[in-house]
Amino acid sequence: MKKLTLFAATLLGACAPTALTPPAASAQMSPMIDDYGALDTRIEELMAANDVKGMAIAIIDRDKIRHVRAFGHANVAKQVPLETDTIMYAASITKAAFTYMVLQLVDEGKIGLDTPISEYLSKPLPEYSDADWDWSLLAGDEDWRLLTPRILLNHSSGLANLRWFEPDNDMSFHFTPGTAYAYSGEGFYLLQFVLEEGLGLNVKDEMQRRIFDRFGMPNTSMQWREDFASHLADGYKFDGSFVPHDARSGVSASGSMDTTIADQARMWRGMLMGEGLSPEMRAEWTRPEVPISTKSKFPTIEVLDTYDPIGPRVHLAGGLGVDTWEGPSGRFFAKGGHNEWTGNIAQCDEARKRCIVLLGNDVRAELIYPAIVAMVLGDNRYPWQWTYPELFGK
Repeated sequence: MKKLTLFAATLLGACAPTALTPPAASAQMSPMIDDYGALDTRIEELMAANDVKGMAIAIIDRDKIRHVRAFGHANVAKQVPLETDTIMYAASITKAAFTYMVLQLVDEGKIGLDTPISEYLSKPLPEYSDADWDWSLLAGDEDWRLLTPRILLNHSSGLANLRWFEPDNDMSFHFTPGTAYAYSGEGFYLLQFVLEEGLGLNVKDEMQRRIFDRFGMPNTSMQWREDFASHLADGYKFDGSFVPHDARSGVSASGSMDTTIADQARMWRGMLMGEGLSPEMRAEWTRPEVPISTKSKFPTIEVLDTYDPIGPRVHLAGGLGVDTWEGPSGRFFAKGGHNEWTGNIAQCDEARKRCIVLLGNDVRAELIYPAIVAMVLGDNRYPWQWTYPELFGK
């Protein structure tokens, strides 16, 4: 299997500054902000208060990109400013883009959301074992035959987030596929394998053609490009320590995308408007599928038996490559991306067709995201404490 450094399963909050309290729930939502100067000033104040070295924002209103701005530094020591065309690590936001690509394949009849993956493979999954993709660890467990693209995309596969989080790097099904939610990057690896091995597709090429070229994203790739080196963002952990931007040589549906905030603005505008998908498939993308009632998102398997009413209260659910919930205006959906030095999230208001995209090359940016989202989308009832329990938990 292509073992890439994708993201940590949990936030490292030991050295974190004091978190901002998420806005209290209310029945009202503010209108889309129109004073971007005031917004930018407030973001700079929040960054200074929490020692956030760099972050960027994009705001989309229906088919218009209303605001794109970068703040702080790509590299503090070298005094390199973060710009809207600076290369930043998308992390697991990759999963939303990959899902959107897969749904185009579904629209074209190349793959079925509810077709068992066994129908696309020439031999049983556990018989595939090589340096890149080793599924032999599933030998003796026939639950793999229950897996479908839908189950892999909505995080109900029963597999751990990543196999190297398992004891002895083993793999197993922790519940019957399709019966519960447990975030799994491993499921996205598996669907990538099915597309490449079973359908003969090149995921890098499909993403380039169907997502990056379609939406006009010249500075985005699933694989490291040498031209990125001259304008990339390095990273900063919760304790402020420096992490150089790494060059990921492998392609991962789970999280290898490098991008810019300008490109992410174009991507989320296009996906929000359903470009490249039939209306039916666009609706399918953000339909709530797997109810979520766990106390937190991570660690994925360890929290399976926990319960918190925050999820059921807002009808939190796994959709296809995104999480969905009900806010005051109706359905919202979101996708985040995180590692030790990266904090990203995109949130969209489905009814009002509005999105905010936030990319941080300093993971401490996650501390101020609730306040920024509230200024742009209003109080949308997003369960911040479920996603970031170390920051916003009780």
